[in-house]
Amino acid sequence: MSSTTTSAPERDAAGEPQREGYFGRFGGQFVPESLSGALTELTDAWHTASHDPAFLAELDDLRRNYGGRPTPLYRADRLGAEAGLEVWLKREDLAHTGSHKLNNVVGQALLTKRMGKPRLIAETGAGQHGVATATAAALFGLECTVYMGAEDCRRQRLNVVRMQLLGAEVVPVESGTRTLKDAINEAMRDWVTNVETTHYLIGSAMGPHPFPTMVRELQKVISIEMRTQFAAQAGGSPDAVIACVGGGSNAIGSFADWIDEPAVRLIGVEAAGEGIGSGRSAATLSEGREAVLHGSRSIVLVDDEGQVLPAHSISAGLDYPGVGPEHAWLASTGRGEYVGATDEDALHGFRRTCELEGIIPALEPAHAVGWLLRHGREHLGEDARVILNMSGRGDKDVDEVVRVAGWDVGVERAFRTESDS
Repeated sequence: MSSTTTSAPERDAAGEPQREGYFGRFGGQFVPESLSGALTELTDAWHTASHDPAFLAELDDLRRNYGGRPTPLYRADRLGAEAGLEVWLKREDLAHTGSHKLNNVVGQALLTKRMGKPRLIAETGAGQHGVATATAAALFGLECTVYMGAEDCRRQRLNVVRMQLLGAEVVPVESGTRTLKDAINEAMRDWVTNVETTHYLIGSAMGPHPFPTMVRELQKVISIEMRTQFAAQAGGSPDAVIACVGGGSNAIGSFADWIDEPAVRLIGVEAAGEGIGSGRSAATLSEGREAVLHGSRSIVLVDDEGQVLPAHSISAGLDYPGVGPEHAWLASTGRGEYVGATDEDALHGFRRTCELEGIIPALEPAHAVGWLLRHGREHLGEDARVILNMSGRGDKDVDEVVRVAGWDVGVERAFRTESDS
């Protein structure tokens, strides 16, 4: 394995010299030599494109006229009343494909065309990144293969069908825990084999440089819009911005434009599964330690021998044993606050968002809602003004939620209610 970085004159928030591709001591490139050339090509292509007015104009046009941006900022008064806070929801669930994922995917797909590569590969857990990638591939006429853990294929059958309808090949991964980590492993193997013709479109703010920075910059549109919208609709700045954290793309997009505003607290909600210390959790920043995973140094769930531990969450999108390196840096400096929400918290947040606001959330942001309802007032103080990123919609999760929770809903209940009347 090799670590390839170069010195850069920039300094981080603590005033320390900042190496390119690093966030403090986290990040870098820890990859096989066979990928070094592809990463150099990608770094150069991104640097050129991100300073090219024509590229940025095309990206902005696609975000607006194809993706549906800007997404609304909505004051959720009934949810807020239950939380004892003023709650605003950034409605990424209303973007095309049903989540924030298209922000990143459209930019990387444009870059793939610019590099002259005809094929995209991607990994996906909840399926939203896979759907977004398949969507962009269809839009730009690219081949597309999506790797998805077999267990996640079962949990997220609707998104598997959506990807197939969009023309993508979906490859179920049977190895390991059959979830997101294993899908990433398979995608990495594919990329090594087909690097000349293929771009690996990583969906989260993780992986080797330049992916964490590139994904952050493509998702930053979320916090840029938040700032403008909140100032216009509520006045000033919020007391806190809250987002769920798995690998961390929606959270870093929500946080990015606020990092230099210390009065705004940045709260990431990790999936605590069956509880911190239970051995059935995905709360990486609460329970992990420094290690290298999937091409970068970050915080990872590992055992005493450094072996990666299985992660657990009711949510396929948060079921990952690592976290993006910028989140590890935000946690280490104290700029970001990272808390845990259990499966039970997520189910509570899911149901109350449905009942109070008429919004069916994805299980991922339902973790943030559940934490806010149960702990937000104590953590933030009475009447705090908060923005919560509703990073995706929950159509994909309805069957799994009902199965796990055992709720009395569905066709059988409808027939029973009708006969009772």
